[in-house]
Amino acid sequence: MHLIITDAWLAKSHAIYLSGTKLVVAVLALSLTLMLVAAGLYHWVFLKGAREGWPVVGTLVRLVIKDEFAQRDRFVRENLDVMAKRLGEMQAKMMQLESLGERVSGLAGINPNDIKLKPGQGGALVSGRPLTMEELNTTLADLDRLTDRRADLMAVMESRLFDQKVRTMMVPTQQPVVGNLGSSFGWRIDPFTGRTALHTGLDFQATVGTPILAAAGGVVVAQELHPEYGNMIEVDHGKDLITRYAHTSRVYVKKGDLIKRGQRIADVGNTGRSTGPHLHFEVLVRGVPQDPQKFLTAGRNLPVQQVAMAAPATTTGPAPQPAPPAAQAQPPVVRPAPAPVAAAPAPVAPPQPAAAQR
Repeated sequence: MHLIITDAWLAKSHAIYLSGTKLVVAVLALSLTLMLVAAGLYHWVFLKGAREGWPVVGTLVRLVIKDEFAQRDRFVRENLDVMAKRLGEMQAKMMQLESLGERVSGLAGINPNDIKLKPGQGGALVSGRPLTMEELNTTLADLDRLTDRRADLMAVMESRLFDQKVRTMMVPTQQPVVGNLGSSFGWRIDPFTGRTALHTGLDFQATVGTPILAAAGGVVVAQELHPEYGNMIEVDHGKDLITRYAHTSRVYVKKGDLIKRGQRIADVGNTGRSTGPHLHFEVLVRGVPQDPQKFLTAGRNLPVQQVAMAAPATTTGPAPQPAPPAAQAQPPVVRPAPAPVAAAPAPVAPPQPAAAQR
């Protein structure tokens, strides 16, 4: 490339030859110089204008800063909206989890206030750094997943505890009448025939009109006037477990009623084959009479499957000799909440006596 420079005063000209490489280098150098000069002037003008309060410069600075702050504010606001939404969801889950925990603790017999105590924390102070937005999002995501897992676990625990509580309420462990215990379960002298006979329940001595309470929850499957049991009620508790209340004077339930544990179902009477006012209480598993005393004393800790699924055993042989009269004295009052015993009641199949007092 040839450049010719002419001097008008001297009427002379100078020729300069530039190769392609030199031309490119010259153009780049000139461009860089212009950029540096422009940047220097920009910063000098804006800094000087900012110090001295030039209106034009101040307006430009405010526009630039305003745009930058607007972008930052928009970014922070969007992230805060997302964080607020996630925190709201987590707060709702925590409230649900707390309510679920109170129900589970109630089913387990635990005071909810005992598990609300703030755990102690401490240790040496170690300097740290603030969490970044990414780390905070990761922490919230981990906490959200942990909350979901805990909620699922608590729901399963609540279901199982509730099922266990329902099963426990269906086992006859509550004494039906407050009073002295008369005849126990087992062999005795029949008061009508004077012969040895099997007494298939417990006799609770009480005055006429004394309330009879359901020993467990269930469904009334029979309410009738029986020639031997008198006014009789039978309650089905499921798993082939039935309780029978005999010789009542007044009945407050009918067949098909759903009753709960401790509900008043009848009053003590003297109907049927009876020598005086009392309640004859029976427990039957698969139709086989069991000793009710074992349920009343051991039912609270007795597995329902072991009670309800007990296979009836048959016994043969001569009847055992009755206890002497001294042993037939009335024992002390049976309390509604005796000490638990872990052994299961053994099924007893009665032989075929001539007649047994009900």
